[in-house]
Amino acid sequence: MESRLNENRSEHVDVLIIGAGISGLGSAYHLQTQAPGKSYAILEAKDSFGGTWDTHKYPGVRSDSDLHTFGYEFKPWLGSPIASGQAILDYLGEVIEENGIGQHIRFGHSVTECGWDSQSNLWTVNAVRKADGASLTYTCNFLWMCQGYYDHQKPYLPDWPGTANFNGLLVHAQQWDRSIDYEGKKVLVIGSGATAATVIPEFAKRAAHVTMLQRSPTYFFCAENRNELAERLREIGIDAPTIHRVVRAQILHDQNVMTNRCLTEPDIVFEELKERVRTFTGKQDFEFEPHFTPRYRLWQQRLAFCPGGDIFKAAVAGQLTVVTDEIDTFTEEGVRTKSGELIEADIIVAATGFNLLMMGGIRFTVDEQPVDWNSTVTYRGMMFTGVPNLVWVMGYFRASWTLRVDMLGHFVCRLLNHMDAVGAKRVDVVLRQEDRDMPLLPWIDEDNFSPNYLVRGLGQMPRSGDKPEWRHNQDYWAERDEIPYIDLTGSEFVYARQ
Repeated sequence: MESRLNENRSEHVDVLIIGAGISGLGSAYHLQTQAPGKSYAILEAKDSFGGTWDTHKYPGVRSDSDLHTFGYEFKPWLGSPIASGQAILDYLGEVIEENGIGQHIRFGHSVTECGWDSQSNLWTVNAVRKADGASLTYTCNFLWMCQGYYDHQKPYLPDWPGTANFNGLLVHAQQWDRSIDYEGKKVLVIGSGATAATVIPEFAKRAAHVTMLQRSPTYFFCAENRNELAERLREIGIDAPTIHRVVRAQILHDQNVMTNRCLTEPDIVFEELKERVRTFTGKQDFEFEPHFTPRYRLWQQRLAFCPGGDIFKAAVAGQLTVVTDEIDTFTEEGVRTKSGELIEADIIVAATGFNLLMMGGIRFTVDEQPVDWNSTVTYRGMMFTGVPNLVWVMGYFRASWTLRVDMLGHFVCRLLNHMDAVGAKRVDVVLRQEDRDMPLLPWIDEDNFSPNYLVRGLGQMPRSGDKPEWRHNQDYWAERDEIPYIDLTGSEFVYARQ
């Protein structure tokens, strides 16, 4: 599995993984266990592993998926279902240490360009090493893109009028500095999604007061941060791997039921969500209008998990004020809304989300021709027409991201082993004869799933078709019965020898 230097003194590996976050580390594990003869390296732009969990440092940063399914299938999660960012980093560190992955990671290596050459059937990957600014070149037979889906350097910050007038501190949550002192300060959080739901209860513990300014409300699922089934199985002495497998199965079953109910009986589900809020706050007359009644359909955006109902408890305790309005302008003292309300603040935190960044913004070419991803058609959200020997890991939004990391890990290793078995050096996905007149559609149907960052960035994304093979359906429960059984000899796969 050792890499080697080629004639041009660049490093060559069989498989190059881009990104040492939860996708890249999981993919590396699957590669070295299911295709142990393959050499590989991981290029990571950051100075450490973890990706998202290294980027985000705001107070209270935690998962919004349960760790029994957000954790890998191969490593049991032993802690609380909703975990802190540090607990997740510790877990990933154990994965690296236990599996000898660290020796394959090249930290501080920012990829600038990836070029495929059909004569050699190789990818050439150019990177800049942060430590000394050196330009480095790697070649590989197969490229496994695990760099995520958003810009880690530049978050989404709307162009609000008057921001220069504000005398306090304006910071995006993604760029939070842990040295910022908010104790005794008036904090305004702009946004109402998972980040806001995470940071607000933590601010409320020490700030003088917290205000959440939202254009529209979000759905929240309140529950205790514990899993009774896992606790009971531990109590009676069941081994950790079995507990992990059983609890994952139970959670995935329950999530599937909830997803289907959100589609078939959304009003009933919303009433149940409300009842959970009443239970956790102890306030049976909790008022949901207008600040906690969303405009969109349930599961059209991610259902934010709220452990212990903490954001609602902060509201009931008077630590949090919610304002549903739009920004007219920033002022010296804070923000004036379009309805004329002045919200005073010492610190304003923008929890306004990501900027989608297809393939990390890296320049791609195939035989020296630039790749326009929006001109490609996706194969199940992981491969693309016209781009050989490449798989991209894009996880789930409704289910845990890592479920697809594991699933695609199995697929890629099966594909690589099949290529070896048939002597293929190249694989392309192509539209079949029956797909030639297929209508081409946006990456994902906005009516199906419509977070703002995805809607804003759809122009970067590949096209999809009207058949399951040519779309990213975001349905784990369908894909778990489809992807493991993909026929690698199907006509959508075209193989070529050297």
